[in-house]
Amino acid sequence: MQRVEQEIARLIKEIDYDEVTRLFNTLSGGKRLRAKLILKIAPFHEKAPLLAAIVELIHGASLLHDDVIDEASLRRGVASVNATDGSKTAVMLGDVLYSKAFTELLEFDKEIAKIVASSVTALSKGEMLDVKMAATFNTDEKKYLDMLYLKTATLIEAAAISAALLVGKNAHKYGIYGRNLGLSFQIIDDILDITADEKTLGKPSMNDFTEGKCTLAYIYLYHVLDAADKERLRNAHAKTLSQSEALWIKQKMDTYKSIEKSFELAQKLSKEAMKAVEEDKELVLILETMIQRSY
Repeated sequence: MQRVEQEIARLIKEIDYDEVTRLFNTLSGGKRLRAKLILKIAPFHEKAPLLAAIVELIHGASLLHDDVIDEASLRRGVASVNATDGSKTAVMLGDVLYSKAFTELLEFDKEIAKIVASSVTALSKGEMLDVKMAATFNTDEKKYLDMLYLKTATLIEAAAISAALLVGKNAHKYGIYGRNLGLSFQIIDDILDITADEKTLGKPSMNDFTEGKCTLAYIYLYHVLDAADKERLRNAHAKTLSQSEALWIKQKMDTYKSIEKSFELAQKLSKEAMKAVEEDKELVLILETMIQRSY
């Protein structure tokens, strides 16, 4: 990971603009899940740290744009770039990071470059779907999971496939792992948005619902409520929740086990991922650790 951080620093320095360096240094590195995944799959390949750095730049760019779209003032508990320097600056910084990442992809075989670049197209499509879906109360589980795959899982899937190709491993199996890891990771994040406190999240609890996002727990809950409660849940959608309304939703979720049902899907996807790469104990451990961070 030290090599990855060195590569990231080198790429930012090569952009040769002090303002980009300053702004980039305000960003929290986060878990570096995608980079760690690449290093686990291709630990001894000389180009693995560069590939990991490229994917992290892409991920960082997507988060910058995501914060602008969501009008988020915080990212991982610290002020977002759009909050401190404005949305125009955040979008342009994201564009710079995307462009630099794509330039560096030329260092890799065409197949690897295409997989990573294509995942960014899918990611952007997923972001558009997410915004469109937030305009109404979505009750379609498949539609939500399709959006989740595009917005979150595709880049993780691409990281796994490209790392496997780099060292001649079975790209299909590692693709299954990356896809399911991405979906499970986001489903757990969705659960934590409901169950964790503001200090843990770095943002208000149940913020997704306030922003108009109907994650799985809300979808599952909606389908088991009676007509009057369905209407009440719909009316609470995309609004700042009062303490009593938030408590009512959580109590209903507890009664109907909708959070548990979401967690069961995350577990199912994780088990499928583990089976695909069962010989790779470190990758299995990543999934086990992720599942344990739930609630």
